[in-house]
Amino acid sequence: MKITEIQSTTKTQRVAAHSHIKGLGLDENGFAINIASGLVGQTEAREAAGIVVELIKSKKMAGRALLLAGPPGTGKTALALALAQELGPKVPFCPMVGSEVYSTEVKKTEVLMENFRRAIGLRIQEVKEVYEGEVTELVPEETENPLGGYGKTIANVVITLRTAKGTKQLRLDPSIYESIQKERIQTGDVIYIESNSGAVKRVGRCDVYATEADLEADEYVPIPKGEVHKKKEIVQDVTLHDLDVANAQPQGGQDVMSMLGAVMKQKKTEITEKLRLEINKVVNKYIEDGVAELIPGVLFIDEVHMLDVECFTFLNRALESTLAPIVILATNRGQCVVRGSDAVTPHGIPSDLMDRLVIIRTLPYAIQDIMQIISIRSKTEGITIDDDALAFLSQIGSNTSLRYALQLLSPASIIASTLGRDTITRADIEEISDLFFDAKASAKLLLQDADKYVTH
Repeated sequence: MKITEIQSTTKTQRVAAHSHIKGLGLDENGFAINIASGLVGQTEAREAAGIVVELIKSKKMAGRALLLAGPPGTGKTALALALAQELGPKVPFCPMVGSEVYSTEVKKTEVLMENFRRAIGLRIQEVKEVYEGEVTELVPEETENPLGGYGKTIANVVITLRTAKGTKQLRLDPSIYESIQKERIQTGDVIYIESNSGAVKRVGRCDVYATEADLEADEYVPIPKGEVHKKKEIVQDVTLHDLDVANAQPQGGQDVMSMLGAVMKQKKTEITEKLRLEINKVVNKYIEDGVAELIPGVLFIDEVHMLDVECFTFLNRALESTLAPIVILATNRGQCVVRGSDAVTPHGIPSDLMDRLVIIRTLPYAIQDIMQIISIRSKTEGITIDDDALAFLSQIGSNTSLRYALQLLSPASIIASTLGRDTITRADIEEISDLFFDAKASAKLLLQDADKYVTH
């Protein structure tokens, strides 16, 4: 008798640099727990970020800016991502790097404005008439092609929807059948069709089929209650940038010249200020009518010292706009030159913008904190490391940098597995640290052998 274990079909997520961050790790009173939610230490910075989260949730921080300042490898990006986790998936979080603004296709300020609009959400609530239920029958009705030939065309499609209360058969337009094919709807799926627009949305697979071995089923849902034809409140979350893009794309004709124009035009187009003002008017009207709710999200600009004077001037004006998100800046620079000028300022940010910022400082980690971070990271990556190796790797991190110590984990695990062990030992760390140089060791070697390198 052969017994085989069924492998899980769930997709394994790639382990990224901040996969272990789950939140700010605060207690109910807003005080930082030393080791919680993937974060270690930085208690004052985390508590300050917790207050910022409360301000954002109570909508009292729109149009303000926050600066995370500290040496490299002190957790600035981790803190910003933890803040995003605390806000939840419904609040837009738009991360970008300062160097992204330098494009050959669009203006610097346009890139910034796009990201500003991405960070502002709009929750639209509408009551629509829909047909909702489990698909029990899906039959396309064919007819002779009016253009002649042997092919046939879809005249209409007959679909039967079932709910807990009854069944209804519908005859739909061929254009709706195309939407059904795009959504990959089949018998046994729960769907709803908007009666006005004909839009089709697949909700999930009916839970009656939960026992079947279906690799494609993403989510099982119960059979809908009530009648098939009903009024349903539909909530849609969009960003202002989504509205800009949807209205900026010209609806060209079906002739050859229109299609050629669509192919030949450049990939990136600037959205005009006039269009944005028109969209703002429509959005404000929706908000006044109670149809929509504005959700100011978070725009996180890492390496903010890479922006130049023009960008900083634009930020000053954009922060005062009525539709402005919460802007979080991060930098690891001390006193440096503002790009595009000769002025030397703290963090490379002009003094007039510095006046608008609330600054949170991140401090270098102690060796105990480094040990805890390496331990958390090894668990996230599924790596086992013994206590002696952990202490030695923490010492390396203290002498060099935390990032270098974390980067040695995976190569050390490969050496351990090559030698037939599941656990990383001190010998593995010693071997891997000899194979890979850190920045300081590399710079020292460069000075010693300067005459062997090309210098011009």
